[in-house]
Amino acid sequence: MFTDRRSHPRFKISVPLEIYGEDSEIPARCATSDLSLSGCYIETMFPYRIGTRLHLKLQLEDTLLIQAAVVTSDPQVGNGIRFEKMLPEDLEQLRVFLDSVVAHYGMTRASST
Repeated sequence: MFTDRRSHPRFKISVPLEIYGEDSEIPARCATSDLSLSGCYIETMFPYRIGTRLHLKLQLEDTLLIQAAVVTSDPQVGNGIRFEKMLPEDLEQLRVFLDSVVAHYGMTRASST
């Protein structure tokens, strides 16, 4: 039986994202394919290694600055990214954004499979 270990529900939503790797000053620009309060999934042909530390800029109404780590790496598919550190006001803005998406579009959780 599958048990969802996520601490927060994730939603299928595309949000612009800039990713800065550990030793890079040049961002990789992409978008989330899933998003929650505690992480996201990105689709990329060249995924990062598990354990890679990242600095993210998530573009909502304001730009949210997030320290994160790669927790899953699917070759030629993408990465699961866990948010590790975020300012309280950025976390609140993300919470309000996800609540508004649910309220406006009636979105439900992304599938667990």
